[in-house]
Amino acid sequence: MTSQKRLDGKIALITGASSGIGASCVKLFSEHGAKVIATDIDQMNFEDNVIQIQSDVTKSSEVEKLISDTATKFNTIDIIVNSAGVTSRNAIPNTNNDEEIWDRVMEVNVKGIFLVSKYAIEVMKSQKQGSIINLASIMGVVGYPDTLGTPLNPYPPSKGAVIQLTKTLANHMAQFGIRVNAICPGFIETNMTKSLTENQATKKIIEELHPMGRMGKPEEVANTALFLASDDSSFITGSTLLVDGGYTAK
Repeated sequence: MTSQKRLDGKIALITGASSGIGASCVKLFSEHGAKVIATDIDQMNFEDNVIQIQSDVTKSSEVEKLISDTATKFNTIDIIVNSAGVTSRNAIPNTNNDEEIWDRVMEVNVKGIFLVSKYAIEVMKSQKQGSIINLASIMGVVGYPDTLGTPLNPYPPSKGAVIQLTKTLANHMAQFGIRVNAICPGFIETNMTKSLTENQATKKIIEELHPMGRMGKPEEVANTALFLASDDSSFITGSTLLVDGGYTAK
């Protein structure tokens, strides 16, 4: 554990916390002194110092209760990490209905961030401070490779929407001392990409798309989220930080 705790005393709510980037953020933020409320629709398994709440970010009533209960218990919410997300590959198991998949991806990736932000900003406005970090993707910046997906894949449009929501919210919330930023990871080694990387030929294609010649690790994205959550980024809002091994630099 590092001796410099960059989030000491902060209250952080992290969605999509059961695995991948969300889980890495939970562990890292806890190490840096934050009191973390981890939430996911799936079961979680963290240390006792992390509050774990099962909740569906696409359900307004559940999100409202989650935010209200957190604010009541701790009198504040300093940090939100909107990490909950799905891809077209895992949005709805055992279906090929492209319209259902489209709706589910948009519901989780866009509506989920909308709902969490909607209720969180009311708490943050009253306290005149806060940091909201949205997990977007490089696929919100560039098109999905034709070797890996279909032209109507809903994932890239959903992440493009996250970027625009981030920018708009940042413009409106700056007057209240609330910073809103997005992180755009490249291909990261998580459960979401496992179905791609199990095939060694596909994994090699993905690695070669990144000038650094490899996929990223969840911890590398969590480190960026830590920076945006901390006072080290106090003059940064409305930004889209690329954590992509050079993918979008080509």
